[in-house]
Amino acid sequence: MTLEWTSMSQLRHGIRGVLGKDREDNLAVLNRTALRYQLIDRLVYTAVLSRDAGLREGCRWLIREAARVMGIFPASIYELYKAMGQGRCGGFTVPAINARGLPYDEARALFRVAHRLEAWPFILEVARSEIGYLQQPPAEYAAAVLGAAILEGFQGPVFLQGDHFQVNRASFQQQPQAEREALHSLIAEAVEAGFFNIDIDASTLVDFSRPSLEAQQEPNFTVTAELTGVIRRRQPPGITISVGAEIGEIGRQNSTVEDLDAFMTGYRRCIEGQNISPGISKISIQTGTKHGGVVLPDGTIARVQLDFDTLQQLSQVARERYSMAGAVQHGASTLPDELFHRFRELGTAEIHLATGFHNAIYDSPHFPPELRDEIYAYLHQTYGSSKSPEETDAQFLYRERKQAFGPFKEKLWHMPEARRQRIGQELEAKFTFIFTQLGMGHTREAVRKYIKPVAVPIPMPAALKEVWQGVEA
Repeated sequence: MTLEWTSMSQLRHGIRGVLGKDREDNLAVLNRTALRYQLIDRLVYTAVLSRDAGLREGCRWLIREAARVMGIFPASIYELYKAMGQGRCGGFTVPAINARGLPYDEARALFRVAHRLEAWPFILEVARSEIGYLQQPPAEYAAAVLGAAILEGFQGPVFLQGDHFQVNRASFQQQPQAEREALHSLIAEAVEAGFFNIDIDASTLVDFSRPSLEAQQEPNFTVTAELTGVIRRRQPPGITISVGAEIGEIGRQNSTVEDLDAFMTGYRRCIEGQNISPGISKISIQTGTKHGGVVLPDGTIARVQLDFDTLQQLSQVARERYSMAGAVQHGASTLPDELFHRFRELGTAEIHLATGFHNAIYDSPHFPPELRDEIYAYLHQTYGSSKSPEETDAQFLYRERKQAFGPFKEKLWHMPEARRQRIGQELEAKFTFIFTQLGMGHTREAVRKYIKPVAVPIPMPAALKEVWQGVEA
């Protein structure tokens, strides 16, 4: 991958003849072919890896504005989910994908599949925890995704999602206001970056020691309602951000209809009392899965007993009683292939997929073995003290290797291009299979019907303004 620019003057010279400005001083794309095949790699690389904050911000702005000109726009999936909740469309399950290890390459593979299958309603997301260990803030993730859309010639809505914007239970109990403010800041940062879909996760606060279901869910629905209000106040004009909530923490006891009713009764009371509208458009539940799967001593994944009856029942109740798109299944990427068709058959609104794809990257025969060895040595040195006596090396490395994506970000970007392309092709095959099983083919027209482009102006970074004066019109 070509190295980043090291100065603003280099940036101005680099975009000459490709990006310019129109009569209103807005960005114009002067040469679309050159943007896709000569410039975008370098813009994305600099937006992600430059050590100069001004250059990073400048390239992120150029990518987002160029995407807009090319017909690519960050969007909310709210109107589509509203239509699903009202029975006006359906028959598919929306995949929400956490592109961790090689976000640019993973997003490129996704856009290729979307074009070939005419499959549009897919989500690219990053969780609160991932932002930390991936060293990947929302604006960086958005730049990689939108840059990938430009390169692959995609046109249409891009659904960026804040996944598991989760309340830390210990922090909330010790310093509730500080934890609230941290989430408020995260929401503001994500919305500014074009994340118009946000999943609130206050299920960590559910208190099973309380006597009634509504009392158990009370801390959850109270904080979820509060954060829904924060999101509504932050959303840009013309955008209704799609908000999700969670009633059962993944990895704990399975959710029930009674849990959903208890949560929704309290949640609706809270948002009506605070004049917040609309509320959530989907609900995440627990059906027996665990993030990352359960790893056996030899490093393979144990077969999960997923409760499909609960998933079907809660999806139906979510739609019929509460006009939501349905239930959301987390921790699905490590499930057996033969189960994926069942999600759309049971009316699941959305499934979240992450670990299976970073496994595919690490375990690919095209992943450089010397880099893998270096990463594993780093994990032993950095996290080895957390390895329990009964845990095998395979289990330890499986559990911790996602932590290396941030510290090794630059080395991953510098993998030989041929290896990256082969890994991208392997991911494309996996995405094709999953999209097909989820009934995603030929969904483009449904998305076009309900999701309309909305211009969301973003201010030019201060560091770019002086350079912009010298950009050709």
